Order: sequence, then C-alpha cells, then structure tokens
Amino acid sequence: MAAKIGATLADSTPYWPPQPTPPKGAPNILVVLFDDVGFSDFGCYGSPIKTPTIDALAADGLRYTGFHTTAMCSTTRAALLTGRNHHSVGMGCLSNFDSGFPGYRGKIAREAGTLPEMLKPHGYSTYMVGKWHATPLTETGPSGPFDGWPLGRGFDRFYGFMDAETDQFAPELVRDNTPIEQPTSYAEGYHLTADLVDQSIRFIADHQADAPDKPWLLWLAPAACHAPHQAPQHIIRQYDPVFEHGWDVEREQRLARQKAMGIVPPDTVMPDRNDGIRAWDDCLPDDKRVFTRLQSAFAGMLDHADRHLARLIAFLEEAGIKDDTLIVVMSDNGASQEGGPLGMVNAMGPYNLKFEPMAEKLARIDDIGGPDSHSNFPQGWAMASNTPLRRYKQNTHGGGIRDPLVISWKNGIAARGELRTQFAHVSDFTPTLLDILGLEPPQVIAGVPQMPLEGVSFAASLKDPAAPSKSKAQHFEMFGHRGLWKDGWKAVAFHPPGTPFDTDVWELYHLDADFSETRDLAAAEPEKLAALVAEWWKAAETYKVLPLDDRFGPRFAENALRYHGARKRFVFHPGMGHLPADVAPDVRSRSYVIEAEAVIPPGGADGVLLAHGDATCGYSFYVQDGRLHHTLNVGGALATVSSAEPIAPGLRKLALRCRQGSDGRTFTLAIDGRVAGQVKTHIGFATFISWSGLDIGRDRGSPVAPYAAPFTFTGKLRRVVVTMDADQDLDGELLGEAEMARQ
Repeated sequence: MAAKIGATLADSTPYWPPQPTPPKGAPNILVVLFDDVGFSDFGCYGSPIKTPTIDALAADGLRYTGFHTTAMCSTTRAALLTGRNHHSVGMGCLSNFDSGFPGYRGKIAREAGTLPEMLKPHGYSTYMVGKWHATPLTETGPSGPFDGWPLGRGFDRFYGFMDAETDQFAPELVRDNTPIEQPTSYAEGYHLTADLVDQSIRFIADHQADAPDKPWLLWLAPAACHAPHQAPQHIIRQYDPVFEHGWDVEREQRLARQKAMGIVPPDTVMPDRNDGIRAWDDCLPDDKRVFTRLQSAFAGMLDHADRHLARLIAFLEEAGIKDDTLIVVMSDNGASQEGGPLGMVNAMGPYNLKFEPMAEKLARIDDIGGPDSHSNFPQGWAMASNTPLRRYKQNTHGGGIRDPLVISWKNGIAARGELRTQFAHVSDFTPTLLDILGLEPPQVIAGVPQMPLEGVSFAASLKDPAAPSKSKAQHFEMFGHRGLWKDGWKAVAFHPPGTPFDTDVWELYHLDADFSETRDLAAAEPEKLAALVAEWWKAAETYKVLPLDDRFGPRFAENALRYHGARKRFVFHPGMGHLPADVAPDVRSRSYVIEAEAVIPPGGADGVLLAHGDATCGYSFYVQDGRLHHTLNVGGALATVSSAEPIAPGLRKLALRCRQGSDGRTFTLAIDGRVAGQVKTHIGFATFISWSGLDIGRDRGSPVAPYAAPFTFTGKLRRVVVTMDADQDLDGELLGEAEMARQ
C-alpha cells in the first residue's frame, strides 16, 4: 500500500507552481528614503552635520547633483514606487484627501503597478519599513480597505507608520495590516529610528536564514527629518556651537564646500534670502539661542538616523551581502518651510490658536527635541538646508524639488566617489532599476492592464559620466506652483495662494549655466519661455494635472465631510484596538458628549476611559484618585475639570459634555446624570486634535494628561459612546496651515 501511494505521488503533477527565477546577477536593493532633508544636508553635499555612513556610501559610489523630486512626500513616494508622474497615478497632491478628479484621488491607481509588484514575479522578496503615506488616511482604520496599504501594493512585510509623521518616542506603529504597541518605552531608551533599523535587520536576517539565494528589496523610509524633530539630547546639544553663527554664515560655508567638492559649478551664485527671512545679525540674542537649538534638533535627528543606518550597513557587511546590494539614499523633497519664521517648540499649540511667544520658547529651550515637544525649525534654517537653491518643500523652485541622491553598488558600479550631473526625476527611478535588471514592466498586474511607464531610465549614467540627460521634458506642479525642465532649461512659476493662476509670473533659467536659478532670462528669451510654458500646459493635460487647485483648508475640510458624512455617533467596546486620528470622532470646533458605562469596584478604580492624542495635544476622559476628570491639552496648555465628589462603587454612567460657544468652550462632567463639575476655557481644537489616535481603557502613547501612561482603567469598562453635535465650524485657512505642517 505504501509503495502504491508513493508511486501515485511521484507520478502526479505538482500542485504548486514553480518558483520564479530571478534575473541573472540580480542584486539586492536597499532604498533609504529620508524625509524633508534639503539638498545640502548630507555631509557629502556640503553640510557640517555628521553623516559618515551616507558619506562612505557616496565615496564608494555616486552622488547625483541633478536629481529632482515632486516637492511633497506622498507625491514623491507615488512617483518613486510606480515609475510614473504623480498626477498620472492619482496622487496629484497628498494622500490626505480625495478631490474626486482623476489626478487627485489620494491613492495610487491599480493601473500603476508598484516596484515590488513588478519585482515579485521575478523572484524578489519585498519588505517595507517606515513611513508609507501613500493611501488615504481615512482608509488606515481597522477595517481598511487594505488594498492601498503596503501589503496591498506588493510588499511581503511592513513595519512602520501610515501617516505623514509620527512622534519618534511614541509612534503610531503598524505591523503588516495591524496597529501594534511600540516594543519599549521612552524611559527605556526607545526611538523610532532605532526601532525601524532593528526591524530592517530582522527582515533581512530572517530572509537570509530562509531564502539566501533569493534577492530582496528593502524600502526603508525613516521619519528623519520630518517634524517633530526629536533625537537624544546629547546628540542635539553638540550642534549648538556648530550653528551658533546663524543661517547666513551657514549658507556661505555650505556653498564653499559644495564648490570644493564639485557639487555645484565654481561660478554658482548664492541667491538672495528667501522672502520674509531676516538677516541673522538682525535677530535678538534670545531669538538666536532658540533658533540655534531648533536647528540643532534637526541636525541631531539626521545625525542619529545616520548612526543607526550604520548598523544596517554593518549587518549587510557581516552577512556578506553588502557588495551584492544596490544601495540608494535620497530625500523625498527639499527642507520644509512649515516651521514658519520663528520655528516652534510645540507646533500643536500655534495651529490651534494657542500662540507660542518667544519668551515661552526660550523657557522651554531644553525641551526641544524631547518627548513633550513637537519642534520644527524656522524657515531661515530650511533655507540653509536647501543651499544654494531657492525656496522650499511645496515649491517648484530648486529648493523644493532638487535633492541629494547617493547610489552605491560595489559589484555593479565601478566608479568610486564620482559625481553625476545629469538631470533625473524621481519617476525615472523604477525604470532605471528595471533597466539594470533587464526586465520589462508587466502589461497586466492582478488582472489589471497597466499604464505605460512615464519615467526614463538613467542607468547609463551609472557607468558613463558623459551619458546624456533624458531627452523627455519633465513637468512639475504642487499647490499651483508650476515648472518644466527641458534640455537644460527650466520655466517656473511661484503661485501665491488665492490669486488667479493667470497672474502668475513665469521665470526662465538656463540650469546648465545657472545651477541656483539666480539669472531670470524671461525678458531676454521670451520665445523660449513661451515654448516651455506651452509645453507645460500640454503636459498638464496629458498627465492629469488639471484642474489646478491651490486651496489648502477647504480640500481637507471637504474630505473630512465626505468621509464622516452624516455620522455623529461612535460606539466603542472593550477589546477594540487603536484607532487612527483620521477615522476617530472629529470633535474639532464643535459641541459633543462622551458617555462611558463603567463598573467601579468597591475599592475604587483609576485609569483612562477614553484618550485621543499625546503629550503635545489631545484630550482624555479618566478616573484618578476616585474622581472623574477630563483634561483638554492644547499644545501643552491644560484645562482640567474634576468631579467634586468621588465616584461611588457600582455600575455608573460617566459623562463629559463640551458646549462650544462664541466666547469659549464649557466642559461639564456628570455622574449618573447629575452635574459633577464644570470649567470654561478659551482653548480648544481649532484645526485638529492630534496626529496620535484614540484608545479606550488606556492611553497608549505619551500621556495626554498628568498621569503615567498607559494608565489602564482598573474597573470594568462596558462601552464608550461619543456623540457630536452638528455645530462644527472649521476655519479653512487655519486648517490648511495646520495640515500642511503635517505633511
């Protein structure tokens, strides 16, 4: 009988299909995508910030000086992943909203396959670690849909966060498709960057143990250096003396280094300061101290990230696979202007109309970069980060779209420490990798016919420094700012929000002779400018850029209204997991009620009933010392109402009523329907609650109120109900400013 069964099995056709065979000599691929790091911020691009790991990769490979992105994070990620222009794939602006138009859905179209979807049929394992921000945030809740999450777009494993940013000491973590707790606490030394590198090493170590002959793609997208700028204090403080000379001297020093390195031509001219930036010498001494520390936090965050990247590179070396790994290091856009002219210690306050005067910043100078800060540097330092380029992230001048790119591949690139000056665009990245591997993009993925790639491979430049730049024109657009590069020339228009597009002034630069865009040739070359502008409009029609829309706040408000619709009631039951902020109750600028049914044991109970947010902003409804409390935390300013009497044992209905009025907000506590306490305050959530989400029965992140997290409720919680009134009144312009700081 055994022989008969064996014969049957041996003679039968295998049930499982054969495994795909990788291309011959296919390298592993490590993509390291930094966030909001300016053109000059890596040491090998002219900065005094310590980035020895990145510098060593550059010395062992190539640095590109003509690499361009899209001016924002979601859009660069969409173009980088798909090899198409960001509007073409539906990510015209941000994943935070869906405007309804084809180019602005906030989600990568299924017709635009991603790099991992293209590589998996050819034997690659694919891993994603860090920031995603490429699917609508209203689809990041526990019910998804998950088709736009990393695993839904071709990655085998994911560990990271879904939003544009997260707290580095208490992040919103997701493993695969499930929110999880951070593995250790801030008190135990936790920092997100270290955790992301730990998980990267884990994925690759597991891969090498299980399938060492298969190539892999690891996409590592740390939060550095997006706000909040947070890093260990001993690293931050060491940069104070480095930057105390201010942004004007810093720009000149960086440009001098860039010229010495060959990053920019010797005749490159430093542009004037960006609009609204004061001369450093005109700043007051106390202002300088604060501005310097805010820059030190940015520098410390990048330094810290480089130290942990060193661990990953060392692991690849120890595993004997570094030389067979194509390593790419880049940034998603230029340095950010969202810190404003003065920077912020805790941005959550100013964006909720709780202003942060310089005296307060100075008093909190030693908190900058710590767990109860949400710091961002002033625009003067962002200008220095983008040396020698004009403007910032969001803009289509060089400061927003020209970024560092380091490529190192010991066994595939013979050049060591060389520069490449060719123009390249982020949409060219995936075509370049496919070209290196000798692969054609698939015509169909998961039954969906694919749109053609729009990027152009720059693989030839890896070997040949004289290889030409792409012959195809490249357009740019972000919030109405526009640009087009072609054959070394660039037309660009800065668009003041709220003004007619027809009144925008187009500028013309010959980038091959004017790296920093300082010599406007629009008047001297009107025909050249007209031809480039006409080509921009043609590209705008072809690649779904139209209609142009420069609105900030209204688009966010419309998206929130579209998502929540008529829903005004949320019911939360024990056992639920963490709820991201964008799918939690929207209690901004409105009246609402929180009702909790809880059993208080005879000995009393303590703990959180419902908490949304973290130490920088949010609200918490909780029991402490036997009494009922509600704390509103707006940028660190607390308004607390407490019950006058303890809560009696037994099943209790505990309630908080927020009544919004023209003169402020009134918070009233009730126990079993009887008023138990009341407070009136002028602070409130004018634009948002928090980037940290909601939990019941505990406060999972850094604590919203004066207790030690997680402050788990020790009674029995039956359910929590949040009911919102229909009186919401959001300030669109203020909302836009707050949301843009989030990106």
